[in-house]
Amino acid sequence: MSHIPADLAWLAGELSSIRRQLVPQGESPALYLALDQGGSASRALLFDAVGREVAAAHVPIGTRREGTDRVEHEPEELLRSLAVAAQDVCDAELAQGRPIAAAGLATQRSTIVCWDRGTGSAVSPAISWQDRRNAAWLEQTLRSRAARVRALTGLVLSPHYGASKLRWCLDHLPDVQAAARAGALAAGPLSSYLACRLLEERPLVVDPANASRTSLFDPDTLDWSPELLDAFGIPGDILPRCVGTQHDFGTLKVGERGISLRACTGDQSAAAFAFGRPVETAALANVGTGAFVQRVADARTALPRGLLRSVLSSHRDEGGDLAATYSHEGTVNGAGSALDWLRGRVALDVDRGLHNLSPDRPAGKPPLFVNGVGGLGAPYWKHDFPIEFVGGGNELMQLTAVIESIAFLLVVNLEAMQQAAPLLRISISGGLSSSDYLCRSLADLSGLVVERYALREATARGVAFLAAGEPDDWQVVPVDRVFTPAGNASLRARFARWRGEMERRGAVAS
Repeated sequence: MSHIPADLAWLAGELSSIRRQLVPQGESPALYLALDQGGSASRALLFDAVGREVAAAHVPIGTRREGTDRVEHEPEELLRSLAVAAQDVCDAELAQGRPIAAAGLATQRSTIVCWDRGTGSAVSPAISWQDRRNAAWLEQTLRSRAARVRALTGLVLSPHYGASKLRWCLDHLPDVQAAARAGALAAGPLSSYLACRLLEERPLVVDPANASRTSLFDPDTLDWSPELLDAFGIPGDILPRCVGTQHDFGTLKVGERGISLRACTGDQSAAAFAFGRPVETAALANVGTGAFVQRVADARTALPRGLLRSVLSSHRDEGGDLAATYSHEGTVNGAGSALDWLRGRVALDVDRGLHNLSPDRPAGKPPLFVNGVGGLGAPYWKHDFPIEFVGGGNELMQLTAVIESIAFLLVVNLEAMQQAAPLLRISISGGLSSSDYLCRSLADLSGLVVERYALREATARGVAFLAAGEPDDWQVVPVDRVFTPAGNASLRARFARWRGEMERRGAVAS
């Protein structure tokens, strides 16, 4: 059943009243449906033709964790959760009698599924982007080719990406092996599996943002790389066909409605379009389970050490060829997941404590937090890294240290980005952007203005913008709060000490 989080319920009531005034009686302007399959929930949102949110639905999903390196979801649950969310939002009062012009789908990047192309049934779990189960194989088999993988893909060699997970399924899952022998195996990013199952046409296709997070995709040709397929031992005929971000993917049935799916992309790639077309001078930070910071960059711009080159979107140019928009990106694995790690170890109400942290009055002298939750991402790339506090402090101080560690990791990525070209500001979104302490720390340490928008569902709004064809009259999202850099000597001192602790543990940009 769909619901709105309690802390946003008052806002939803206010917006509902406003929306009734925005839709004139007797008119039924078209809507756009955004589907967002994330690590903790599936969401469906409806937007009008200028990007105003009309209705939202939210269905939590389960996550299975085993040991320190296995994270997966049940594929059928992901399908059901999206279907329920889509039905709930289309049944909303303000959607009644209004056509839905198009839909967009955004999913977790690097999460993969294997399925039977005849029946559509999954023959593997949905192995999460957080999963590192094949790290040892990757290190032993391909470490000598890491530089070549990076040159071809713009990615570092990492078990977080899809190729090593697909290799693990081929090596260890009998159902996958049986489907392969029968010539019935399909495998690839989660987005491809969901599209195949949700759309009437059962397409076997993949967009570039999700394909690029497999380590099998060449962002220059916008297609699978024969060299990489050979390196990882992945048969090319099991993978989906590569298409553009905006494409006629097929028809999504929601009750009696048949809705054209016109855009498909990754969650962070979609978030970059939440405020319209991204610009090179602004960094876009989206802070959820993981934290991601990216900025548009020409494909010819040198990639700073430790960062990733990503495909934000692609489309057909006037000659019919695929053209792409690229970005430089940094990844912080331990964001919301680091708070989940803390929740399992303290009696403190972490959510209440998070919103009570004052950026002007920090909780005493917090310890430092060495944040290896989920493995260390950009710019260091160490899949096995310590998780520990350095120094003492009560539970509120520990919470402060975890939040500061997220800011520290984002800032080192921002510093790397500015090696390529200066930045003027940071736009921040995602659930953890509600933390004033995080936003203030980010501004003070980066020296950049941080703009927090009156928007939490950046991924959904971004994919709706793409599904709508990137309209010029998409409404500007109001800024909720601006954080201007200020002197913070104690925070800067902790940042300097944190850098020293990281270096002592071998964290060097790679």
